Amino acid sequence: MNHAQLTALGRALRLLGEHGEALAGDTPDTKLHEVGADLRRALALLDESVSTTAPSTRCPEHPNGPVDKSAPDLCLLCETRRRSARRAEYGGGPVRTGPVEPVQSRYGVRADRPQPQQRWLPELWNGQEWQLCGTPRRDRREAELYLSAQRRGPRQAMAYRLVHEFTDYEVLRVWGTPVRVDIEPMGGI
Repeated sequence: MNHAQLTALGRALRLLGEHGEALAGDTPDTKLHEVGADLRRALALLDESVSTTAPSTRCPEHPNGPVDKSAPDLCLLCETRRRSARRAEYGGGPVRTGPVEPVQSRYGVRADRPQPQQRWLPELWNGQEWQLCGTPRRDRREAELYLSAQRRGPRQAMAYRLVHEFTDYEVLRVWGTPVRVDIEPMGGI
């Protein structure tokens, strides 16, 4: 609704309010016809200003969703979610016949045989500790190329290292010398 529509609708509704205050038992028919015309004018302005269809449900999340007459907000989607929550609360769910046994997999379960992942971690020395300076790489050559690019960059760190991660950590190579730097200026005096 734009400002002009809002102003016109407000004016029409105020006029109807004045008509309502002036109504009495002896109001002539001409005045009632005038009220009817003003009422139709206000309804036309309201229809003009509304750009979407009327909501089919009272649900703020799904105003034009499917309707369920038995739901308090008429929303089928929300009522389905509520019903499944109630069913789960009382131990419901799908009806099971007989004892349920876990299905055996030919390859085993992930928790039984965890697969170690091999990665190369590029790290930089920030003056206090080693910190990750890029995303872990699956390829060692790619990680070394990344670190050499970092060393040639305009904001290079004091030292870099490449850590091999394969169910444990192993430092493969170190570039530069890490020196611990006090974070307080002048040694914390």
